Amino acid sequence: MQPFTYLRAAAPSAAVQALAAGGTDVSLTEAPVQALAGGTTLIDLMKLDVMRPETVVDINPLSEEWSQINLDGDNLRLGALARMSDVAATAAIQTGYPVVADSLKLAASAQLRNMATLGGNVLQRTRCTYFRDISYGNCNKRHPGSGCAAMDGVNRMHAVLGTSDQCIATYPGDFAQSLIALDANVEITGESGVRSIPFARLHRPPGDSPQIETTLAPGELISGFSINGRWPRSVYLKVRDRQSYEFALASAAVALDMQDGVVRDARLALGGVATVPWRAHEAEAQLRGQRFDDALAERVAEAAFTDVSPRKDNAFKIALGKRVVARALHQAATMEI
Repeated sequence: MQPFTYLRAAAPSAAVQALAAGGTDVSLTEAPVQALAGGTTLIDLMKLDVMRPETVVDINPLSEEWSQINLDGDNLRLGALARMSDVAATAAIQTGYPVVADSLKLAASAQLRNMATLGGNVLQRTRCTYFRDISYGNCNKRHPGSGCAAMDGVNRMHAVLGTSDQCIATYPGDFAQSLIALDANVEITGESGVRSIPFARLHRPPGDSPQIETTLAPGELISGFSINGRWPRSVYLKVRDRQSYEFALASAAVALDMQDGVVRDARLALGGVATVPWRAHEAEAQLRGQRFDDALAERVAEAAFTDVSPRKDNAFKIALGKRVVARALHQAATMEI
């Protein structure tokens, strides 16, 4: 780990000002000023010398105003500095938004969930070995224009959806899949004030610029998330190599609104298989207005994986992902609420 200057921000304006001083002409990896919340991603990458900030801005003093969990009628607001374990343990979220609670409970380890914040979690960096090991020079996320070692390397964990010829790194999170499935909004605090955008617009697919991972401007911080409407019939299903402290090979966030066996509305997001949190809109459309059965679940699963780009080691994720989608749909459709 390289030496750095530590700053403790006492107010949102101070944090924003310090982060904005880092400039606008560098990638996230190379940004000289970084925010510290739970630290469960940043500190890891600093130890690996992947990220070498000159200044670390501790935003934990903002927790009093940015860690609230509020349910107003059918509207849920989550502060960005709320800890994952606290949100997952909230009874109103377990009953009204089980997909959110499940996605948090199935992430990382208990110790990490006690430290990690919601805002930091959705911004976590990829687990691609070639990104996290600086001995590999050809990583377009670390060194734009250098190439992608994963293309012809070991790519079993890499993405089959949303890839480009510049990057196939998988987005590793779980919570983000529940947010994008439920049409959440993300609240962003910056120098010009507070703005809100659909969570689906936060992450950028790699395209020709994989080093630019989000639409956040320099100095902006995520301050909260909001979800309108409850989704008690919802699940998050995660398949991985082992049952704890492991990232998804394939996962699905499903939310259904059903009456008398007919799907009135449906939401579906995929994890472990895409470069960004992935919403399967075309697959959702096949559910709406239909009576649910296993055959419908199979058709929806097929539709969710119609535009895939597998590599030599990760083609198995297509069949696995389809099974995960079908199983998650069945679990959501048959759950008691």
